[in-house]
Amino acid sequence: ALHNSSSYCFDLAFFCLIYLAPCIHFGSVRSRNSPYMWRLISRRHVPLVHRPSVLVQPLVRFNVSTLRSFSSGAARSTFTQEEIKNRSANSNLVRLVSAYQKYGHLAADIDPLGRTPRVRMAELDPAQYGLDPSSSSSVSLQGILNAGKTSSATVADVIKQLDTMYCNKVGAQISHIEDEAEIKWLAQRLEALPRDGLSKEDRVNTFNLITRSEAFDHFMQKRFTAVKRYGLEGNESMMPALDAIFKSSSAHGTEEVVLGMPHRGRLNLLVGMLNYRARDLLWKVKGNSELPSGILGIGDVLSHIGQSTDLPLGGKKDLHVTLLQNPSHLEAVDPVVLGKTRAKQETHRESHQDRHDGSLCVMLHGDAAMTGQGVVTETLALSRLPGFTTGGTIHLIVNNQIGFTTTPVNGRSTKYSGDVGKLISAPIIHVNSDSPEDVVKVCRLAADYRHQFKKDIIIDLIGYRRHGHNEVDEPAFTQPGMYTNIRAKQTIATVYGKALEGEGVIPAGEKERVAQAEHARLDEEMKHTLSAETYKYPPVDQLQGKWADMRQVPLVPSSPDTGLQAEALKEIGLASVKYPESVDVHQRLQRTHCQARRERLDKGTGLDWATAEALAVGSLLKENFNVRISGQDVGRGTFSQRHYELHSANNEKPHLPFNNMGAAGRLEMVNSNLSEFAVLGFEYGYSLEDPRNLVIWEAQFGDFANGAQIIIDQFLCSGEAKWLRQSGMVMLLPHGYDGAGPEHSSSRIERFLQLCDGPDLSCSSTTLPTHFNNTGLTASTGNVNPNMYVINPSTPANYYHALRRQMHRNFRKPLVVISPKLILRHPTAVSSLAEMAPGTSFQPVIGDAVADQNPAQITRVVFCSGKIYYDLFEERKKAGEAGSNTALIRLEELSPFPYDLVQKEMHKYTNASRFDWVQEEQHNAGAWFYVEPRINYLLQSSSHKINYIGRPPLAACAIGVGSWHKKEVELLTKSFFKA
Repeated sequence: ALHNSSSYCFDLAFFCLIYLAPCIHFGSVRSRNSPYMWRLISRRHVPLVHRPSVLVQPLVRFNVSTLRSFSSGAARSTFTQEEIKNRSANSNLVRLVSAYQKYGHLAADIDPLGRTPRVRMAELDPAQYGLDPSSSSSVSLQGILNAGKTSSATVADVIKQLDTMYCNKVGAQISHIEDEAEIKWLAQRLEALPRDGLSKEDRVNTFNLITRSEAFDHFMQKRFTAVKRYGLEGNESMMPALDAIFKSSSAHGTEEVVLGMPHRGRLNLLVGMLNYRARDLLWKVKGNSELPSGILGIGDVLSHIGQSTDLPLGGKKDLHVTLLQNPSHLEAVDPVVLGKTRAKQETHRESHQDRHDGSLCVMLHGDAAMTGQGVVTETLALSRLPGFTTGGTIHLIVNNQIGFTTTPVNGRSTKYSGDVGKLISAPIIHVNSDSPEDVVKVCRLAADYRHQFKKDIIIDLIGYRRHGHNEVDEPAFTQPGMYTNIRAKQTIATVYGKALEGEGVIPAGEKERVAQAEHARLDEEMKHTLSAETYKYPPVDQLQGKWADMRQVPLVPSSPDTGLQAEALKEIGLASVKYPESVDVHQRLQRTHCQARRERLDKGTGLDWATAEALAVGSLLKENFNVRISGQDVGRGTFSQRHYELHSANNEKPHLPFNNMGAAGRLEMVNSNLSEFAVLGFEYGYSLEDPRNLVIWEAQFGDFANGAQIIIDQFLCSGEAKWLRQSGMVMLLPHGYDGAGPEHSSSRIERFLQLCDGPDLSCSSTTLPTHFNNTGLTASTGNVNPNMYVINPSTPANYYHALRRQMHRNFRKPLVVISPKLILRHPTAVSSLAEMAPGTSFQPVIGDAVADQNPAQITRVVFCSGKIYYDLFEERKKAGEAGSNTALIRLEELSPFPYDLVQKEMHKYTNASRFDWVQEEQHNAGAWFYVEPRINYLLQSSSHKINYIGRPPLAACAIGVGSWHKKEVELLTKSFFKA
């Protein structure tokens, strides 16, 4: 029974030790190691699993019910009884087939340059399993190998088939997948690929796509020699690859594809498949703006252009494809694409049996960036999380076998660039780009797999880069051998064209005819770009569809009326803490959160920060807006203040009161994984889809936003200016100097203000003439279309109005909220329902009601923002008469800077002779550098200048010694009336 195998005996002993010992110890048949041990034994020694006579068969039956799969959640048999019987009878052949499935890719012909050694592992030797290729006896292939109509074969024939299936132009990595059903499905499809021929129509289409792509690159090289176009030469098979993905997905019912890609091949795809007019591209290549007069924006470079189009692919509906704009920061667009896809799926969740079927996410990657950029791993980590999943992404690595001038041996620690996919148990299929028909078949398989299993799959399209990183580079400087090889190679279109000619699929000379026709088409398009008179801009791809009611330039007041009747607010507030008896809420939470909120609402006063936020969110839901809040610990709130999810003590299931109050909108609370870059990128992408979605990302502490700085810099603050894409994304950044140390104190206000292009009248004299751009700058008003808003609210009511204002304007701008920590529960940082009533709105500046009672006695005006106001207010009270001459003015909105409102406050105090800015941040941080020139601009008619009161410059955000912090606070507050 043990087949006289010493290694078998060792494995059996190991199985008993690792699997049975925990079962005995814990009195349970479940063990975290059982799936691993089951696969170790069953794959290496198949008879143990499939022969009833084996000694340990009772143990196997005992264990089967406990096996679990990450994808299915339950174990299931993947073979019929007849297949199991045949596998047991031919166990050594099963082991050989398993070896090919595991190691065949190492021997596969997947490198078109032939530079990667093809390694034939010893495990592929039939002698390892006692199999004799010279034997004329046939063996049954039932349940062992998908050989089509061939039900049995000799060992030699089986080896030939295995070499064709696993060691030819396609190599697959599937043995790392946890789900046996997935492995079986993939193996059967991979084994069928050599028999899956393409129709003549498909072959001709593949040839045309490749040849036109090559002709496009040749045309561009001839006409624009010095232009960096990042051509596709050497990997033109990307075109039929995407064509196959689009068509197969459309056949599965996919209606929309959201596509993200880097620069390589982008222009080929835009003009060759995505209906981007060649004349528009050529106009841009000549240095002209892609934006017509009257559209405010700065544009972007060629390799960042996006497009939305409908492709008629023969299905019930045209396939809508959106290629998102991207920055040069490699892979940064990945989570953005994922987020937009998820938003589309949520929008159409009722129209599909599985919401993931309607929209598909497709990501293209460079081979070096796939392993080099951490955001790839962060994005993959989101793929199967409930709050982020899109039901699987198809990843296509356009593998040039080089990154800039860095070769794979210096560019990654893994053998393949796609190996990062093992993190999420994704299949990884490598295919030789010189074999376009295999490329098409692999991409069809990928689309089918995603539809079947709703998981990510990675296609590694291995080609090369015929020129340097861009067409101006000379790659032979750094890779002379590689490029001697490349320059000696015939192109993919040439080789494939000759093959089709030889088979009679296309007539002789067809490649030249197709190329000439493409050149002629591009020449004709070029004629439209000769001058501004001959070129006509296409309709601007901006604010269409769901965004049709939005406007680029704000046409409504900056702070519209966002108040509501007190009774309506009370109803919403009470609903936020309402739960059924079946939900056993923690007793302390019942008392300090639920009951306390009911009491505050009943009084209509003393409303804290969390209550104000709940009133804003609940009211927006009532008005048919959707709200999505994500981040680390957002359901409860970092400071245990929010509690939109009430967890029952008896089953820990979350109950969302807001989703049970009959509102038209829907609240989605997503406690994210520990990622900032990918999660913020995801939420930004989500916000691009529909202006009726209020998307909020909350950092656990404001400092942590710097982990997502690329998303902030390249997308959030500049996306509209570059790409005409509005976003109403809200960032909540907890901020406050309370002794928490360098990494938990500051949200880096200064960085966000530095990114703002709001009006700066202090430098208007040096602004370039407006005819140089379409930015909307004027010498008198500054920027009438600011890129984002930065606020530091000090009252719950103002925060409430800020959130509601975000959705009640006819434009969308990112909103950065410098949110509080200590004043979440500060006894004086409270508001009343009256401050949220009809006729109220967000206040960019809050004046001093005490000083306004006798403005003539005010000789000192102090400006501040945020939490420090409450410290200053207390110090003024303590100062008594010495503080009666001081007015405290709060800047609630820092950018766009409210010049008119600040000036209005200053004009109240005609006897003021001193103006100060006080902040808790150090001198080289906070808002000081931003407000100083702006307030001084308003003071220019007088002899006064704004003074600074605050901490000195510091290398970090804050000091880390508690006693020093206390001394620092004491000195700062006491110096307020001594400065």
